[in-house]
Amino acid sequence: MRQAAFRARPKRRQPPKDQGTRSVIAANVLEREFDAEGPNQKWVADFTYVWMAEGWLYVAAVIDLFSRRVVGWSMSDAMTFQMVTDALIMAIWRRGRPRELLHHSDQGSQYTSEPFQRLVADHGITCSMSRSGNVWDNAAMESFFSSLKTERVRRKTYRTRKQARADVFDYIERFYNPKRRHATIGYLSPVTFEERAMKA
Repeated sequence: MRQAAFRARPKRRQPPKDQGTRSVIAANVLEREFDAEGPNQKWVADFTYVWMAEGWLYVAAVIDLFSRRVVGWSMSDAMTFQMVTDALIMAIWRRGRPRELLHHSDQGSQYTSEPFQRLVADHGITCSMSRSGNVWDNAAMESFFSSLKTERVRRKTYRTRKQARADVFDYIERFYNPKRRHATIGYLSPVTFEERAMKA
């Protein structure tokens, strides 16, 4: 190159591209206070994954800490902000647009994304997030996913996402919410606990 009088052209640095999702990290407002005096005061959220022959299925869920009821959920073949947004939208729709609500999650990019944070802000929800790398800050959510995998997923071999989706749905809506008993709510199921609370 020297003999031919050639010189390497330096690569131009490009400014970072705006992906349309700005990260917003919230403080840990929940502070491991996993009890609630009434419904729709404290929700915790996260997502997990289920393996099958076709690959991964991701399962997002929202739990009301008052009764440990799964009030919203969503499933997808990709870890997107839309998946966690859909789970929260279901919870809001089911619970009648609750006021003075705290929503707690980890600092995953799905929860810190601009679209998810806009949904939270539009509904007047206070956002809380676990400290970085601290799974105990969302222990109630981890407990649910542990139950899902121990009691159902690990006992099954799923060939397709359709089969896995149907079984996860069955676990949440036909077993966990209406039948599974919890020590934290007097060994009642979430649905039974809420029904008794409404009559009290």
